Amino acid sequence: MIIESIVTTLDEEGTPLPERRVNFAPMGVEWGDETIVIKPYKETATYRNLAATGTAVVNLTDNVLIFAEGAISNPIFPTRPAKVVNGAVLQDVCSWRELKVVGVNSEQPRAYVTAEVVHRGFEREFLGFNRARHAVLEAAILATRTRFLPAREILAEFERLQVIVDKTAGPQELQAMALLTDYVQKVLAS
Repeated sequence: MIIESIVTTLDEEGTPLPERRVNFAPMGVEWGDETIVIKPYKETATYRNLAATGTAVVNLTDNVLIFAEGAISNPIFPTRPAKVVNGAVLQDVCSWRELKVVGVNSEQPRAYVTAEVVHRGFEREFLGFNRARHAVLEAAILATRTRFLPAREILAEFERLQVIVDKTAGPQELQAMALLTDYVQKVLAS
């Protein structure tokens, strides 16, 4: 089962937080109780950081603005140090899993990184995703594919998703959808 999360990784071994650069990557991970699989593209900071440090934190949050911003830019969100691994936990997290890499298969364009869950943390109840939050997640995924999907297809899907957001969103979801729509329009116009 794929669970949408924010994967945090650190840039290189040795420098403690907060001086260390944290990478925030919205990413669907293959979920398991004892093992989680992360599949980053090999040219990404997530892959480089996993290869360099062998650790990551999978953050579960219901804040879709984090997903939206993370999909289209390189934001920095507030974090705190992980408990067991040398990693970073989102401040706005419901729960998290701290991971230690146990295997990497990098034969395909997307690496297959198997990681053992070495710590579980809980901050607050996960409120879930209403229809607007789901729509924003889908829009964020589409925004990351503007370079290789047909513009007509992306714009039609954004139009459909906007109807859902307009009917069921709160302020955070409206802000996230506006951010993604603006980004997609600029990319497709260029």
